[in-house]
Amino acid sequence: MKLLRRQFLHGVAGAAALPALLRGALAETYPSRPVHFIVSFAAGGPNDIVARIVGQYLSDHLGQQFVIENRAGAAGNVGMQSALNSAPDGYTIAFAGPNYAINPGLYEKLPFDFIRDSVPVAGIMRLANVMDVHPAFPANNLAEFIAYAKANPGKINFASGGVGTSPHLSGELLKTMAGINLVHVPYRGTAPALADLLAGQVQVVFDNIPGSVGYIKTGNVRALGVTAPKRVAAIPDVPTIGETVPGYEVSIWYGIAAPKGTPPEIVEKLNQAVNAVLADPKLQARLAELAGEPMPMTPAEFGKLVAEETEKWGKVIRAANIKAE
Repeated sequence: MKLLRRQFLHGVAGAAALPALLRGALAETYPSRPVHFIVSFAAGGPNDIVARIVGQYLSDHLGQQFVIENRAGAAGNVGMQSALNSAPDGYTIAFAGPNYAINPGLYEKLPFDFIRDSVPVAGIMRLANVMDVHPAFPANNLAEFIAYAKANPGKINFASGGVGTSPHLSGELLKTMAGINLVHVPYRGTAPALADLLAGQVQVVFDNIPGSVGYIKTGNVRALGVTAPKRVAAIPDVPTIGETVPGYEVSIWYGIAAPKGTPPEIVEKLNQAVNAVLADPKLQARLAELAGEPMPMTPAEFGKLVAEETEKWGKVIRAANIKAE
C-alpha cells in the first residue's frame, strides 16, 4: 500500500512539473514562426516608423520575421483590443505608447483595461515634446512667456495635434504647474498646427521634437523648452521646461506589450532580445535620428512606468476636465 502511495505521489509531482517543462521547451524554440507586431496607428507615423525599425532588428536577432500590422482607429484602441484578444502565445505582440496611459482618463468606457489585460514586455525608446512659439511672439524664454501669459490670461492660443494627445497634455500640464490660462486649439495632426504657427494664426504649438527640429534650426520657430528631464542632443541649446518650472516633465515612451497570460518564459526571451538590439550602436543611431534614446527595461520596470503614467495623466485630465472628441 505504501509503495502504491509513493508511486502515486511521484506521478502527481511529475504531472505538476510537466507544464513548467513544456513552457521551458517552448521558450527555447520560440519563435518558430513569424510574430505579428500590431501597431495601432497608420503606416508612416512615428509609432509605425519605430516599430518597423525595431521589428527588423528583432527579426535579424531571433531569426523569425516580425510582421508589422497597422490597425488604426479610436486613438489606438481598435488595434490594441485586437492584440489583447489574441492567443497569449507570444506570436502576437503590440506596440505601446503614452496613449494607453492617457486613454483611461479620457474615455468613459474602453473595450479593455490596458494594465489588467496586457503583460508588459519591454521598453523601446523615450523622446520628448517641444514648446514652439512664432518668432514674433514677445517672449524670448519660458520665464518671459509665463509672465506675459499671466498678464494676458486667456489671450494666448496653444495648438496641438489633437485632444488628448501627448503634446496637448504637455500644454495642459504647463498651464497647471505655471498657473497660466492658455486656450487650446486642437488640430487633426501636428502638420496643420505648425502651418498655422508659421503663419501667425496661433501663438504656441506643442509638438514632438522630430516634427519641429527643422523649423527650430532654421529659425522659423522659436523653441522655449523641451519637456524632457534633461536637454536633448538634437537641440542642445534649448533648455528644459523643468529648468523654469521645477518638477515639470513629459516623456513620450514606446514599448511592447503582449496579451495577458503570455508565458513568462516567452516574455523574458522577448525582453532579452529587445534589450540586446537596443544595445546595438546602429539601432541607437537610427533612434537618435528621431531625437530619441533607447529605453531598455525589465518587464516589471516597463509595467511600473505605464502605471505611473496612467495615474499622472488621469490627474491632469480630470483637473482640466478634458473629454475625448
